[in-house]
Amino acid sequence: MTPSTSTTADPRPQNPTEAWAALAAGNARFMADEQKHPHQDVHRRSRLAAEQKPFAIFFGCADSRVAAEIIFDQGLGDLFVVRTAGHVVDPSVLGSLEFGVGVLGCPLIVVLGHDSCGAVRAGITSVETGELPPGFLRDIVERVTPSVLAATRHGRTSVEEIQREHVAETARLLASRSTLIHDRVETGSLAIVGAEYALADGRVRVVESVGEVETGSTGG
Repeated sequence: MTPSTSTTADPRPQNPTEAWAALAAGNARFMADEQKHPHQDVHRRSRLAAEQKPFAIFFGCADSRVAAEIIFDQGLGDLFVVRTAGHVVDPSVLGSLEFGVGVLGCPLIVVLGHDSCGAVRAGITSVETGELPPGFLRDIVERVTPSVLAATRHGRTSVEEIQREHVAETARLLASRSTLIHDRVETGSLAIVGAEYALADGRVRVVESVGEVETGSTGG
């Protein structure tokens, strides 16, 4: 479809449930190959030059196949995106997320994992063999390992189950590590959704939620 050229300002979702509903609708369009490609025209670029007001924060895997704006059919200024391999958390990630929450006022954080994640597979291999990769790859694997151990401790041993556990663990970790995020979740002004993206069919599935948010169905 031709990208939208509307100059009318769309209402910004004001709470976690509204934000997730907008994202779920976008993912449904993406799966059906009926994208609207909103907010990508010259007028939008001009309006955004002075200020951004994204309605959701994405903390996702850096995998080239998992681009949030495409998967959820969003445009310029809609999403504040932070990505690392295996969506592993470090101080700069937490600082970036706190910027999105505290300065930009986003009501929703989405932790976006996916199937066939190389970082998760590396974490599984490390636990099985007792060996760690060299260089800074070791740092990524060490941050994935707690999710691998948590999943196996509860009898979830398949790659798919461990990947979902890593998404859920990451969502919970954000709320426990950041006082700002924790406090906003407690007041109901922020929620965290942990979701898994299926590379083949494009569907996003909710695997965890933290805070007050209605997720409902995510795909057609």
